[in-house]
Amino acid sequence: MAYIEPAPIKDKGNPFESMMSRFNIAAQHLGLSEQVYNVLKTPSKQVIVSLPVTMDNGSIRVFEGYRIIHSNILGPSKGGVRFDLDVNIDEVKALAAWMTWKCAVVDIPFGGAKGGITCNPREMSAGEMERLTRAYTLAMNGVFGEDRDIPAPDMGTGPREMAWMMDQYSRAQGTTVNSVVTGKPVVLGGSLGREEATGRGVMISAMAAMEKLQINPFNATCAVQGFGNVGSWAARLLQERGTKVLAISDISGAYYNEEGVDISKAIEFRKENGGSLEGFPGAESISSEEILLLDVDVLVPAAVEDVITEDNAKDIKAKLIVEGANGPTSSKADAILNEKGIWSVPDILANAGGVTVSYFEWVQNRLGYKWTKDRVNRRSDRIMKTAFDRVYKTSQKYNTSLRIAAYIVAIDKVSKTYEYRGGY
Repeated sequence: MAYIEPAPIKDKGNPFESMMSRFNIAAQHLGLSEQVYNVLKTPSKQVIVSLPVTMDNGSIRVFEGYRIIHSNILGPSKGGVRFDLDVNIDEVKALAAWMTWKCAVVDIPFGGAKGGITCNPREMSAGEMERLTRAYTLAMNGVFGEDRDIPAPDMGTGPREMAWMMDQYSRAQGTTVNSVVTGKPVVLGGSLGREEATGRGVMISAMAAMEKLQINPFNATCAVQGFGNVGSWAARLLQERGTKVLAISDISGAYYNEEGVDISKAIEFRKENGGSLEGFPGAESISSEEILLLDVDVLVPAAVEDVITEDNAKDIKAKLIVEGANGPTSSKADAILNEKGIWSVPDILANAGGVTVSYFEWVQNRLGYKWTKDRVNRRSDRIMKTAFDRVYKTSQKYNTSLRIAAYIVAIDKVSKTYEYRGGY
C-alpha cells in the first residue's frame, strides 16, 4: 500500500510534533508503506512510574518518572535519563524517537529510548538524588538490561547517577553488570574519550560541512550557545583547529569578544566560579538572544530545544548551523533557514558522537577490555565523517536539506531492517 501523507502537524513548540513533521517529509521521499509508517511513528513501549522518595527532612515526596522505548528494531534500545522540572511525556517521546534516528544515521546497532524524572536536581542533596535514582532504577528493573535497554546520562544526570544505576541494577541481578548503563566513571567501566565525545562529534560535523561550503576554518568565526559539556568541548576543539570563537553563553548570559574568546580561560573561570560564566572578564556581556543573531560563519546551538524559531530564524546571519543540542530548531524555522540558504547539520547527525562512544563503552564492557583514548577518538571520528558523507550524498540525491536527508538515511535503515526481520 502506498504511503499517503497525513495532514500536516501543527508545530507549537511541541518537540514530538516537531520531530514528526520532519519524519513525515522523509517518509514521503521514501514512499514508505502505511504499515511501516505506523510502526515507526509509534513508541513500542511507554512506562510511567510513581517514585516515593524520603527527603532529608523526613517527608516523602512522590516523583513521576518515564521511560519511553521508541524502537528496538536495530538492537537494544539506548538513551539518556533526564532529571529536570520540564520533563514531560511528549518531550521524552520526541527524544526517544530522535535516539532511534541518531543511532541509525551513524549505523550503530541500537534502537532509541529516553527516560526522565520530573524534578529539580539543583534543589536536591546528594542523598536525595541517590535515593531518587535508585528508586527509578528499581522501578525500571524489568525494562533495563544490557541486551534490552541501556540508559545513559542526560540533562541533570552524569557519571555519579550512572554509577548508582549500575549498582542498583547489579544488586537486583546478583552480579555486577557494567554494560547495563553507559556514561559511567572510567573506574567503573566508563570509556576514555566519553566526556568530550558529543562536542568532538559536533566539531567533526562542522569541519566536514565547512569543507563542502568551502569555508576555511582558519578564517572562520563561530558562536556557541550553551557552555555545558557539549558546548565547551565543541568550542575548545573548533578553536584548536583554527576557528575563532567570538561568543559563548550559558544560563547567566552571553559573552562576546571580537578578537575571539579564550576558551581555555573560560572553562577554567567556569570551574572556579561554581559552574557559571557570570562575570567572565574575557568578554563583554550581550543578551542570550543576541548570540544567535551574530554575524558569524558557524553557529552551534548546544543548550536546549527550540531556541531557533520562526520568530528569530529570519534574522540569523550564520552560514552554517551545527546542532549540538537536541531539537534546537523548530520545524517552522527550517523552511526559513532553507530559503535563506543556511545549512543546518541536524542534531541526529551532529551530536551523535555521544551515542557512538556510548556504544564503544558498551562494546568494551562486553569484551572486558578497555580501548585507548586515541583508538576511541579515531574510530568515532571515522564513523562521524562517514555518516556526514552519507547524509550529504542523500541530500544531493533527493535535492533536500541535510536535516531531511538525515531522516531519510535513518528511516530507510530502520524500515528495511524491519521488513527484513519480517515485521510482527
